[in-house]
Amino acid sequence: MKAKQVTLKLTIFATIKISIMAMNKNTVLAWATYIMIFTGISLIALGAFRYNEVAGWGFAAVGIGFFANAWVFNALKGRV
Repeated sequence: MKAKQVTLKLTIFATIKISIMAMNKNTVLAWATYIMIFTGISLIALGAFRYNEVAGWGFAAVGIGFFANAWVFNALKGRV
């Protein structure tokens, strides 16, 4: 797979060349897994530390659901 060359011209003096690889399906699923794990951890932390009432249980349950979806996305890598 060839990398695309992208040139960003910031000012007259500075020019940055960036190589951008096209993301395939496995890379997209990996990024989605990482984002969902981060979101799940943050929701569980909100439920545990921010909300001491019934709302905290809901935040924690949704965070566990995000972990389950991230597990499914991780299992799909290489099969889709």
